[in-house]
This record gives sequence, C-alpha cells and structure tokens, in this order.
Amino acid sequence: MTSNKKANTAQNFAMGKLVDTLELEQLEQNLFRGRSPDDGWQRVFGGQVVGQALRAATHTVKDRYAHSLHAYFMRPGDPKIPIIYEVELTRDGRSFATRRVIAIQHGKPIFTMSCSFHMEEPGLTHQIDMPDVPGPDELPSENELRDKLLQKMPDLIGAYWLKDRPVEVRPVDISRYLNPQKASPIQHVWLRPTGALPDDLAIHQCAIAFATDISLLDTALAPHGRTLFDPRLAMASIDHAMWFHKPVKFDDWMLYSTDSPMTSGARGFTRGTLFTRTGELIASAAQEGLIRDLGDKG
Repeated sequence: MTSNKKANTAQNFAMGKLVDTLELEQLEQNLFRGRSPDDGWQRVFGGQVVGQALRAATHTVKDRYAHSLHAYFMRPGDPKIPIIYEVELTRDGRSFATRRVIAIQHGKPIFTMSCSFHMEEPGLTHQIDMPDVPGPDELPSENELRDKLLQKMPDLIGAYWLKDRPVEVRPVDISRYLNPQKASPIQHVWLRPTGALPDDLAIHQCAIAFATDISLLDTALAPHGRTLFDPRLAMASIDHAMWFHKPVKFDDWMLYSTDSPMTSGARGFTRGTLFTRTGELIASAAQEGLIRDLGDKG
C-alpha cells in the first residue's frame, strides 16, 4: 500500500472514530452517555464536548435544526471515563425549541450549554462576502506539509501534525507555525472531513460544531508571535457560542475565517465565520479562552 493510501485509510478511520464519538448511548429518557476517543490527550477536546452535547439535544427534537448554542466549560474533561449528558426540555414552541444540556463527570458538571432549534421558514436574506484567499486546491495538503515541513517544525507542533485527525486543516498561511512572528489577529484555514459522514443533518451539524473549536483561540495569539503549541502558555476554552445560519452538510471544504478583537486579563476573544467553497456563509462562532503566560515555568 502506498503512503498516500495509508494516510487516507488512517484519516477515514479518524473520521469513523469521530462519528462513533458523536453516537451517544441513551441511558434513560433525556439522559445520554458519551465516550472519548483514545487519542493520548490529557484533556477532552472542547469541540468534542460541544458536538456530543448538541447531539444529545438533537435526540430530543424533531423536524427542526439547531440554529444557535451558547456553552461554558467549567472543568477539564477526563478522557479516561464516560461523560454523562443530561438534557432539559426547556420549551417547545410552534417554530422554536430550546434545550439545556449539562455534561457530568466524577459527579460534577464540567460543561453546560443552552441551544435553540428552529423550523425552516422563508425570510429576508443577505450575507457578507467570503474573504478572497487561495482555495484549498492551491494549498499543500497535510501529507505534503508533513513531508516538506515536519523537520522544520518545533517538536510540539510536529507531534500535532503527525496525528490522524477527523478534519483536515489547510492553513492559508503556514509561516507562523514555522517561525512565529507578531502578525495581525486574522487567520484563514480550510477545513474538510477526512471521511464520509452519515446522511443525517444532525450529525453534520455536530461535526461542524466540533470543527469550529480547532483553530479559533489560536488566532488570539498571532499579535503576540505565539502559537497554541507554546509550552509557556496555559490555555483552555472558557465559553463557546455558535450560530448555524443554514442547514448545510459538511461534505466538502469550508473556509474558516477568524479574527481576534482583543486579548486582556489573561483571556483572549475570537470570532469566526464559516463559508462553503462556493462562498455561502453557513455558520458563525465566538469564543473566549484562558491565555495564561507561565513564562519560564512552562
């Protein structure tokens, strides 16, 4: 088997693991159990908890799609044990439904989320333009980046790029990972699932929610010449908000355009907009995260 075929097989396996992760076990009415993949991380990835919590909520709603969610991370998730998701049916109206989800580990809440679902209906329509950046086909693939740049990357960054992931990332500008310099707090990355998702809109929305946590907080570090892989930084998501503007499936490249208006008080604030390859704006996200400088103690 060639190296490219091996890489594609591993990537499809990674997407399969994500789909399995999003398929929760129902324990009781409005009570679900989720598990974390064995990927070697010390904490549960925030996007996983958002995706699983949204999936738990979707199991209690019919004929409506998620249009917004607002979440808080209260404790780090333990990847070694299951996460229990308790869904509260806050309200079911004629066109909207509201849910509240609490994620529990070791008997304590680690995460809470409110989300809203809406029936499709016509209305006024407009959107901002997609940024004019090179398309994904004009950029090197992750495999090409590994082959050409791995030896130049710091160890922590290289280890991250070596892992098989369910979402392929193609940064428009890779230079900040090789030689971090102070730059504008703006970042553009193309995202694509590395394998096929089931023909279920709810799963696609959960996968999109998972993906929006991949590079968001990293943008807040650009003005400081730092990256997520800096051992002198302690970082964690504090909250995450998201709006689905249209019920679109995640089966092709999407451009994630992010910016960071400011960092202050050991916190960084970032925003993101997600476009299809054809320029259709389908989702927006916002996040505030902890950015604590440990100095030489890292």
